Amino acid sequence: MSDPTPMPRRGRRLPATRPAALAALPAALLAVICAGPAPGATAPGAGSPAPAAVRPLERTSAAGGAPRAATFDTAPARAALQRLLPRHAGQFTLVPAPAAGADTFTVSGTAGAITVRGSTGATLLTGVGWYLQHVAGADIGWPGDSIGMLPARLPAVPAPVTRSAQVPHRYALNDTDDGYSGPYRTFEEHQRQIDLLALHGINEVFVQVGAEYPYHRALQRFGYSAEELRQWIPAPGHQSWWLLQNLSGFGGPVSERLMRERAELGGRIADQLRGLGMTPVLPGYFGTVPPGFAARNTGAATVAQGDWAGFDRPDWLDPASPVFAKLAAAYYAEQRAVFGDSTMYRMSPLHEGGQTGSVDVGGAAGAIQDALHAAHPGALWAVLGWQDDPTAELLAGVDTSKLLILDGLSDRYNRLDREARWGGTPYAMGTIYNFGGHTTIGANTSVWLERFGPWRAKSNSALTGIAYLPEATGTNPAAFDLFTDLAWEPGPIDQRAWFAGFAARRYGRPDAGAAAAWEELRKGPYSTSSGLWSESQDSLFSARPSLSAVGAAYWSPKSMRYPAGSVRRALDHLLKVDPALRGSSAYRFDLVDTARQALANHSRVLLPRIKAAYEAKDLTRFRALTAEWQDGMRLLDQVTGADPNLLLGTWLSRARFWGADRTEQDRYEYDARSLLSVWGRRSTSEDGFLHDYANREWNGLISELYARRWSAHFAALDEALVRGAAPREIDWHAFEEDWARRTTRHPDRPSGDPYRLATAVAAALPAAPAT
Repeated sequence: MSDPTPMPRRGRRLPATRPAALAALPAALLAVICAGPAPGATAPGAGSPAPAAVRPLERTSAAGGAPRAATFDTAPARAALQRLLPRHAGQFTLVPAPAAGADTFTVSGTAGAITVRGSTGATLLTGVGWYLQHVAGADIGWPGDSIGMLPARLPAVPAPVTRSAQVPHRYALNDTDDGYSGPYRTFEEHQRQIDLLALHGINEVFVQVGAEYPYHRALQRFGYSAEELRQWIPAPGHQSWWLLQNLSGFGGPVSERLMRERAELGGRIADQLRGLGMTPVLPGYFGTVPPGFAARNTGAATVAQGDWAGFDRPDWLDPASPVFAKLAAAYYAEQRAVFGDSTMYRMSPLHEGGQTGSVDVGGAAGAIQDALHAAHPGALWAVLGWQDDPTAELLAGVDTSKLLILDGLSDRYNRLDREARWGGTPYAMGTIYNFGGHTTIGANTSVWLERFGPWRAKSNSALTGIAYLPEATGTNPAAFDLFTDLAWEPGPIDQRAWFAGFAARRYGRPDAGAAAAWEELRKGPYSTSSGLWSESQDSLFSARPSLSAVGAAYWSPKSMRYPAGSVRRALDHLLKVDPALRGSSAYRFDLVDTARQALANHSRVLLPRIKAAYEAKDLTRFRALTAEWQDGMRLLDQVTGADPNLLLGTWLSRARFWGADRTEQDRYEYDARSLLSVWGRRSTSEDGFLHDYANREWNGLISELYARRWSAHFAALDEALVRGAAPREIDWHAFEEDWARRTTRHPDRPSGDPYRLATAVAAALPAAPAT
């Protein structure tokens, strides 16, 4: 989650004319959006354009990735700089320099007068980021920054420095990011995300918000009513998996107003990216249709996609059938009307399973690419490298020079040969070091450094990019900084030296305590190895209660992936940081997060002791240890409440904000709560093993769900020991579903002193042995 920002006022009711959030759209386009499809546009198999009177206007905004003009407007970069460095923006001169070469910046200047030349607005910001990191010694992280420690007059650049990106593709955002990072975020929060991505050298960003709108409009020309489609489209928290063709309908119905406002928000996000010269990567169309499509459209052939984690997947329209090209054209036209054009589109047919039926996968892939190029000639198709995808059959059917594989497994497994596996198809080395929005820290950073250079230097290398793909962003600032640095550093990066430099700038200046803390974190959670996992273990405090619990999420590591003492010692070192440096948001977040992680790691020490006491029928010891466990959870709830990034209240208030009335507000709150707990229906939670997949240690979530759950479990075990009987069964899904249906309020502003609370955590934990 990003730092909370004030939410602008919006229209709350379905308006007779226009929603407040659409006020900034062009009048002609606005009339179309608010009007909806033309009457009679739902004739089976029609597939024809809407009458001219209601045809959405095609936008003419420049497509991301288009050939650069002789110059460009620096105003969007200047505005971003003002947001990022409000006290110091005036000391920077931003100079457009497209002729310098693609993705190139030069930084120079004297004290208080820094000049950055760059090939795009985003590259100008990347140059500013390089200056902050290497000259000014400050950090703007995700989350937390130390810009308050910058001197009034910025330091001079000793000598002009020029950097060029080592790879052309610097892609960001997993398909799940909108769901797990915040499906109900404001434009200001998305804008902050874009600013940070540009500052760190990213040039291609997935835009998912509002992606339901083109489906909603286009499918009304193929036999579906607006109401049927509102029931089919999930609520925002679960739309990521609908776009991946994994589920439909859950958490809905969505309202017409919500779809309009989300479409407007997505369009603003895309325009924000274009203004900086970045590529908005939009969802492409590959055949997802509602039930009964073939019966309503003559000549259509669909394939039922089976089950995904307890959900019936949407049907797949055979791309070789003649109706596919018509529907794809309608989809892209509707998408263009609100989101504009792009040069890059994201699609993963048959993601995590799916059924091919009698469909020829190669032919289908070719038809998907043909439809994309009919709407957007030469556009790049971005496909996720995950599990067995993309298959050899899919790759054989397309022009792979117009394909980019976003490798989600680059740092997870060993003995990878991407050129052999994908036949020389261009790919981006990716990382998914966060799953479900877990608050655990760590990443396989040493694997990144060991692989990126050699993989790129291979004689037949197809490596053309990096792909920043955590399932949720905003949880691991060091990992974000280091991974994005890969694309801009001209030579090998020394991991130890990099973390030493990070420690020196993270809180505004070098400090012995900070250096020692980050060296411990480097050696521990940031030096995990490849082989099975790309994420660290989660917490047992957030696990469904069991004395044999080894993880919270079924799909997470089952044991510690690094020595727990490294985090415990890092906490002690952070508490010794110079008091003059403790005021930054970076320090406060890191202190709280490290204290949280130290407590979480201790849960793996404490639970086996509780189990041993229970099995020994030692009631006195059992009660003492469970009391210690519950005290730890109370302290965990308090310390996470001291940072704005770790608040359940913010997550819930954002969801309710999008509802027009109490019923809609409650529906979207359930969408947001269910994702964190039961995830979906009972079959999804239990048979699909998705309960607690998105577990996270947040204030409010700990106290209202996790602590209550463990308290109920311990009470049942205590009662069993007293009675000498088997413990009573608890229906945990019913327990969690009851929580997901609640509408209790929680603070959306931090409270408590982070330093005092982190000190209390350190005092409550055993000291770690010195190294």
